[in-house]
Amino acid sequence: MAPMASMAHQAPLTYSVALLARRAATALAAVMVLGAATAPAAYADSASASPKKLPDGLYGSKDPQYDGVWRQSLALLAQDTVGVRPAASAVNWLAGQQCADGSFTAFRAEPGKPCDAKTLRDTNPTAAAVQALAALGGHGDAVKKAVNWLKSVQNDDGGWSSMPGSPSDANSTSVVIGALAAAGEKPQSVTSEKGGKTPYDGLLTFQLGCAAKGDGRGAFAFQLKGAAPNADATAAAATGARGKGFVVEPAGKGADTPVKPLDCKDGDKKAGTDDPAQAAEAGDGYLVAQLDKNGQHLLSAMPGAEEQPDVGNTADAVVALAAGAHGAAAAKPLKWLEKNGADWAKQSGPAAYAQLVLVAHATGTDPRSFGGTDLVAALNATGPEPAAAAKKDAEDADESKDGGGLGLVWVIGIGLAIGAGIGFLLSSRKKSRL
Repeated sequence: MAPMASMAHQAPLTYSVALLARRAATALAAVMVLGAATAPAAYADSASASPKKLPDGLYGSKDPQYDGVWRQSLALLAQDTVGVRPAASAVNWLAGQQCADGSFTAFRAEPGKPCDAKTLRDTNPTAAAVQALAALGGHGDAVKKAVNWLKSVQNDDGGWSSMPGSPSDANSTSVVIGALAAAGEKPQSVTSEKGGKTPYDGLLTFQLGCAAKGDGRGAFAFQLKGAAPNADATAAAATGARGKGFVVEPAGKGADTPVKPLDCKDGDKKAGTDDPAQAAEAGDGYLVAQLDKNGQHLLSAMPGAEEQPDVGNTADAVVALAAGAHGAAAAKPLKWLEKNGADWAKQSGPAAYAQLVLVAHATGTDPRSFGGTDLVAALNATGPEPAAAAKKDAEDADESKDGGGLGLVWVIGIGLAIGAGIGFLLSSRKKSRL
């Protein structure tokens, strides 16, 4: 998300561009011990004002001004992925944030007030909300309106920027590709009005090919200007180029496809590849090289500060590798995340817990025992009690009223067992899944 011109009169707010599009929520929460960023300047003048009281149904206890829709979308999506049915108030809050034209902004303090020309519509929270609402079901009209709005602000190069009308960037293009796929669209069929470019056409323009200096070959830049390798943009693009969004299904036990870095022959100055799958592989090759170089985690740095381990970028990289079925390559940084992720998420909030839940899902890891932490319980605790959990508690409470502490079903089961002369107890008590 590029800073807006309106920020020129204010003290500059520094931030890492690499963290914004895929991890806006966690980047905005606070300065982290492991991986940090401040609020993006793009939002500072135009986001809806901070609420005096946090809205009912919202996940997280921090100011939602810059990341409300983003963190809510990731939280609900992560819950759905592990079989948790979110609270109706949480889902309604997210759906109620949508503007009449289908777009979303970072946060609307007064959702009952129509969006106007001053509302800062943003492709990133819109695409995140699409992925969440599509997964939850029952919001077909909202998803369709949001997708139509995203199509209406597609740039001529086939990609998207965070702010409509600005140059495309790799992160925003990737998250929109994920939204299109989640909504049942074929991204390769969504073409720009002028030029007929697809999202993949736009995305691949950010990849650094054999002409890149140093170890940047195969990496993606955030934007074309400067063309510097960007690990977070690379992780986002490697996932998006495969037509996948935040939720990546595990490849299966034992799946391990070797990573294929960009193959550059002597004197080869080709910009890269025109094939999205090959581009994703090349991006994965760059990520693996960076992970190996840094001790199985990626780095980020605030301007003027030393580089620090970046948990969120590392999580994105693991998901990208899992999307390519690179089991062995993903296993090493996954272990680092299991050791370091919980403390980071505890400080960062629901979007960080959600991100780790999605990492666990993509790698076939148990999110309820992730390095000794129950990520699902921790995520649930940051917002309204999930509907499924509430139902289970009610059932347990009803059952405890009968049989001197034994549930009614248990009493019936005992009677049946005795009557049949069975030497062991059969229980038909049903437990709602979390």
